[in-house]
Amino acid sequence: MKRLAEEKKAAEAQKKKKAAPVLKSNVVLDVKVWESDTDMNHLVATIKSIKMDGLTWGDHKLVDIGFGIKKLRISTCIIDELVGLYDLEDKILAFDELVQSVDIVSHNKI
Repeated sequence: MKRLAEEKKAAEAQKKKKAAPVLKSNVVLDVKVWESDTDMNHLVATIKSIKMDGLTWGDHKLVDIGFGIKKLRISTCIIDELVGLYDLEDKILAFDELVQSVDIVSHNKI
């Protein structure tokens, strides 16, 4: 009887130890540049060179702002526990010779 109770406790403890679901988010960022003659392909390559555990870059497109200036709209999938959204934003802003500002367009939990 004692053995059955111990086995039941062990089984319950194992159920509790199961990993929690991995929380992910789909994030869309707008990256604005300083000048209209900025090489946007170079900007995309520079931003996608950022590597972090739990960060996966997605599609990108150029959106007209006005006066010949375009902004980069880029999507990414992040694992919430591994990637801080504001840390990612700071890493993009570190390319200050190219990037004027970064805006979060959408942030959806998956």
